[in-house]
Amino acid sequence: MDWVIGEFEQFEVREPACQTIPFVYNSPHSGRCYPVSFLNETRLDSLAIRRSADHYVDELFAAAPDLGAPLLAANFPRAYLDVNREPYELDPKMFDGPLPPYANIGSMRVAGGLGTIPRIVAENVEIYRGRLCIEEGLSRIESIYKPYHAALRRLIARTHTQFGVSILIDCHSMPGNVRLSGSEIKPDFIIGDRYGTSASAELSRTAIGILTELGFSAVRNKPYAGGFITEHYGRPARGLHALQVEINRGLYVDEVTLAKRPDFDAVAGNLFTFMRQLSEFADELSGTTALAAE
Repeated sequence: MDWVIGEFEQFEVREPACQTIPFVYNSPHSGRCYPVSFLNETRLDSLAIRRSADHYVDELFAAAPDLGAPLLAANFPRAYLDVNREPYELDPKMFDGPLPPYANIGSMRVAGGLGTIPRIVAENVEIYRGRLCIEEGLSRIESIYKPYHAALRRLIARTHTQFGVSILIDCHSMPGNVRLSGSEIKPDFIIGDRYGTSASAELSRTAIGILTELGFSAVRNKPYAGGFITEHYGRPARGLHALQVEINRGLYVDEVTLAKRPDFDAVAGNLFTFMRQLSEFADELSGTTALAAE
């Protein structure tokens, strides 16, 4: 599926026949279903409005249920609502009325145009023709953001109860031109663990080691250490681990046309191997102490 216009389920939980591994996969930015009302509000064409999406990431990790783990996938687009933010990171300049007093209007993400309701897509391109109705903005949070996070919390809690440990893999993509600071290196993957605060260092090293053995270049935390989801749900001391996985879009999608590259299936196959080997690492654990944060 490329993209869809019209009515749709806001997100879906793709369940395994039986959950057999302590993993939860999440793809919050790969939604490809666009409300007609949103398209009427935007100044962008059908290609530009999709620039900031994590294109097809849910498909790249689609085998998670086959391996015994649930996959939560957004159907709504990131440009419409970003669930990898606090619930009320809002820019007052975007709306036609006052924001509630509890809104976080001063975050760096809001200043950059990338709050809960984004102002821009990639490369600082404005999304909207004019100001949004404040009721419309708050409605997106109540009707989509909060149910999405409720579903994610349920999956994590269920997994933790069943296995005594839960490992959230938050799946994302990054532009192909991302370089390491002070270097010309363009990594294939970035594993984010909030500098060791959202997951154990051993888990992060294992993820990087698997990707390296598969022939990819993989680094940890720079320039992406993890967003709100990784930070919010990662509590390694309690056996709750959250890793952000960023994949270089240039590996699998044409960033001009947004069409899949011929190597798409090969990349998906490698990610199947990555998920399987990472689950084998978890199988070797003898309880949550083996995953204690360093």
